[in-house]
Amino acid sequence: MSEGSHGPRIAVAVVTMGNRPVEVDALLASVAKQDVAPARIVIVGNGCPLPEFPGLPGEVTAIEVEENLGCPGGRNVALRRLHEFGDVDVVVELDDDGLLVHADVLRRVRDLFAADPRLGIVGFRIADEHGETQRRHVPRVGARDPMRGGPVTCFLGGGHAFSLRMIDEIGYWPAEFFFAHEETDVAWRAVDAGWTIRYEPGLLLQHPRTSPARHAIYHRVTARNRVWLARRRLPLPLVPVHLGVWLALTLVRTRSRAGLRAWFGGFAEGLRQSGGERRPMRWRTVWRLTRLGRPPVI
Repeated sequence: MSEGSHGPRIAVAVVTMGNRPVEVDALLASVAKQDVAPARIVIVGNGCPLPEFPGLPGEVTAIEVEENLGCPGGRNVALRRLHEFGDVDVVVELDDDGLLVHADVLRRVRDLFAADPRLGIVGFRIADEHGETQRRHVPRVGARDPMRGGPVTCFLGGGHAFSLRMIDEIGYWPAEFFFAHEETDVAWRAVDAGWTIRYEPGLLLQHPRTSPARHAIYHRVTARNRVWLARRRLPLPLVPVHLGVWLALTLVRTRSRAGLRAWFGGFAEGLRQSGGERRPMRWRTVWRLTRLGRPPVI
């Protein structure tokens, strides 16, 4: 990894649909207050026009795309532009309704990547305005303590940092997923390639308390992408096990008949349609994920 005089060079990437202008302004103001300025800021208008963004540190690039490409597709636009620039080493990707509460986040990210050349992903802690972290945002099976950091098998899409050298090796976000499970696809590829994923609870992104089911497409794409994820990344014997576990969990957890109908429709869609190239992880990666507390059937 090429570095500046004080360590890896940091970029910040934000994707917005243009429906949260107040929140985006607040997020960018929190980026501007960081005690280490980003070398570049890339803002992607995902199917929407962008306003001017005066007063931000570093080089600011605004990119407008004609249609909504989804979370992973929009982030790929930013990543590709940063690769074209070729002058940053790490990208911090933030949800457009998030907020960096502390001013040392980028400095701490820089220091973490400087200390470990095989660190691929750093996951932030996400908490609401009351400082509470939803259990689904703790990246360990059954974990209740959001303040326990260390090596993990997954990360949160709302706030994280990527090594661009890792992205060069494993590839971009799975744009075809549009929304849901794209983080797991990236995480499994990273672990399979020998990169480390680290959860750092001291890196806080304040984010409104939400439910993923607020999205109208949630049940359908969650099921479709779960099938795609298994077909793309798991050794063949584990595919039916993984999908069977999630089928059982869905039947237990989902109370809505309409939600279940949408889920089974998405499941069938995932079986009928291709979710991309099949490149299953190695069995030693299965064992590594298991030792880290999340076997890839859960």
